[in-house]
Amino acid sequence: MRKIIHCDCDCFYAAVEMRDNPALKDIPIAIGGSVEQRGVVATCNYPARAYGIHSAMPMGQALKRCPHLTVVRGDMAKYKEVARQVFAIYRELTELIEPLSLDEAFLDVSGVTQFKGSATLMAQAIRDKVHREVGITVSAGVAPNKFLAKIASDWNKPDGLCVIAPSEVESFVAALPVKKIHGVGPRTAEKMASLDIHTCADLRARPLTELVEHFGRFGKRLFELSRGHDERPVKTHRERKSISTEQTYSRDLPTLEACRQELPALLEDLERRYARLDPPPAVKGLMVKVKFNDFTQTTVEHADPAPNMAQFESLLNVGWARGARPVRLLGVGYRLADGAPQTQLALF
Repeated sequence: MRKIIHCDCDCFYAAVEMRDNPALKDIPIAIGGSVEQRGVVATCNYPARAYGIHSAMPMGQALKRCPHLTVVRGDMAKYKEVARQVFAIYRELTELIEPLSLDEAFLDVSGVTQFKGSATLMAQAIRDKVHREVGITVSAGVAPNKFLAKIASDWNKPDGLCVIAPSEVESFVAALPVKKIHGVGPRTAEKMASLDIHTCADLRARPLTELVEHFGRFGKRLFELSRGHDERPVKTHRERKSISTEQTYSRDLPTLEACRQELPALLEDLERRYARLDPPPAVKGLMVKVKFNDFTQTTVEHADPAPNMAQFESLLNVGWARGARPVRLLGVGYRLADGAPQTQLALF
């Protein structure tokens, strides 16, 4: 049986800024771009969250909810350095680390003998050392698999520790609201509610065939997770599936033609990013992302091993037609062929 720890730094960017400037500690702050540049909230501290502010919220909307919000422009170089320090502490326990972002990671400590082999003691030791040496807090979840460990790390946030022992999995999962399952967004949760499915116990009561009928391939995953089953290993490497770039514009692009005029610059940046891959893997398709001024968005994809400008324009035409209104963000990308070189999950 695996022993998995999921570590998640609490409001990471904001925590670093509060560490470096204690005057920010007890006031609402948000890290992100300016209103003038159509910026969004990258993260915010807990005083700001009390006003309903959250990541990915437009900064203008955040300031309406909290007019005295302090906006801090992020310093990615500083955050990466802090993340290096945190991950160095993780590596003192195990090399089986799967970073999900700068501020969270899975650790497989199944074979670790330190702390008498107790994953709970390991998680607490990590939290103590990060707080003492780095100056920020980490919430951690301990469980027999990745699915439960990630849920557990969010259970007692901020600065919390939650342990789901093997003997507790059955009862914990049965009472778990379905909206806690990764992949269950608002629409899926609404569909589940219409089927009178609210907890994992409700999911367990439905046969696999019914779940697949209603939710497709995700139905099989729901069947497994509702029973606490997750056999995914902690991956220290991953296969790159795509590469992309996007741009949020300071002023909405009012027409389809205005969007087309932005494509060359986007494709030039995409080509630069693609060329930095070593070696550049084969391309199997292309995609265009369009976010409208009402924040709805759509992605259009097409399988083709030899993408060109005309194909991207064609996808843009389709995407724009789905909203036919001013556009605040455009993105372009390549889907990469299976078997593309694996990338070390360094993130730094």
